[in-house]
Amino acid sequence: MIEEIPVYLFTGFMDSGKTSLICQTLLAEQFGDGAKTLLIACEDGEEEYDEDALKKVNTRLLMIEEEEDFTEALLKNIHSQYLPDQVFLEYNGTWGMDTLLEMQLPEGWVIVQSLATVDAATFDMYLTNMRAMILEQLFKADVIIFNRCTDTTPKGKFRRAVKAVNRPAQIVYERADGTIDETEEDLPFDINQDVIEISDADYAIWYMDAQENYKKYDGKKVEFTGLVYNPDKLKKGVMVPGRFAMTCCIEDVTFLGFKCKYPDSKQIPHKSWIHIIAKIQVEFAMEYKGKGPVLYPVLIEPAEKPEDELVYFS
Repeated sequence: MIEEIPVYLFTGFMDSGKTSLICQTLLAEQFGDGAKTLLIACEDGEEEYDEDALKKVNTRLLMIEEEEDFTEALLKNIHSQYLPDQVFLEYNGTWGMDTLLEMQLPEGWVIVQSLATVDAATFDMYLTNMRAMILEQLFKADVIIFNRCTDTTPKGKFRRAVKAVNRPAQIVYERADGTIDETEEDLPFDINQDVIEISDADYAIWYMDAQENYKKYDGKKVEFTGLVYNPDKLKKGVMVPGRFAMTCCIEDVTFLGFKCKYPDSKQIPHKSWIHIIAKIQVEFAMEYKGKGPVLYPVLIEPAEKPEDELVYFS
């Protein structure tokens, strides 16, 4: 039986804090308790590794500077030469993630955790100018750390951008002094209204929040304009009003809708537009594979198709 060799993957753009996080993990926290560690660094950032300090924690540093050199054959040779107990892989933020994810790693190597670091000071700029490229570094990460946060960091906007492509990710906001920022994110609508009015601009934001924090919406009423998913194959009394949302680019469009229980559902044509006011009840639903918000309409009216049928996460 081949012994499993855990691989810890660190992604993110250059100068986003990957090296600092790895040094903190290996040196300050002495992760692995002296296990024979191979650290593969695929870029040379501003912060350099102290090889003498790494040797004291039984860690060997290996640089791979060119993407074309990062091959299955090279990694297998590295494995045979070093026979590590664990591997830390600092991936280059400008390399395509498919280069790594489609690769057959050496026998026994298993990516057990993927962490991504993001400089909160520059993330907004990257979202505007290099959205697909920056989000590619984040879409498989288990934990995403936004560092260098301040009081003005738009945490809600950043969270929505990430969750649009990586819903399960755990997101951490870290200030420049290393402390964790746990202040709540502001929402662009008032959940304390008798009826929560959700505009087209806020639909994707509300959808994400209601999916993740459904308990706070239990018993509340919500109002929005939606496209109805109601094909013949859907059972009577159930339909799904929602909106199509764009995540990274126009090629990445997905439907965001909630299960809706309505006795006269078959009277609502498939792909018709409606204005709906509904009470939210938290229930177990097979569609959610657990508990989630289920809509019970109190008012349904035909609606005009919006000028822009898509909704967005920013």
